Amino acid sequence: MEKRTSAFARIFAALALAGAVVAVIVVLSSGVGQNSSSSKGHNRSGDAAKHEKRSRTKADSYVVKSGDTLTSIAHRTGVPVSEILALNPEVDPQILIAGETLQLR
Repeated sequence: MEKRTSAFARIFAALALAGAVVAVIVVLSSGVGQNSSSSKGHNRSGDAAKHEKRSRTKADSYVVKSGDTLTSIAHRTGVPVSEILALNPEVDPQILIAGETLQLR
């Protein structure tokens, strides 16, 4: 009789462990899926709101300061990076030189 109880307990423990592993995997995968999709959606709406609120500068040019990047200049001036690059084809976006003048219009 004792062998039967022991075998039953071992089978039940193995099934419980397998069920717990499956439950953890399901919870983690659903949590990761929700976080990435909700954060992407949040970033998109946040970016759209930033673009709408950001007013474009009236200046025709911008003098690069030490530590500036095209993205920081775009945020500061309201001119998209793609437009800055189109107006300044000679500029290397990886290497901005302090004192360099970028056209914004």
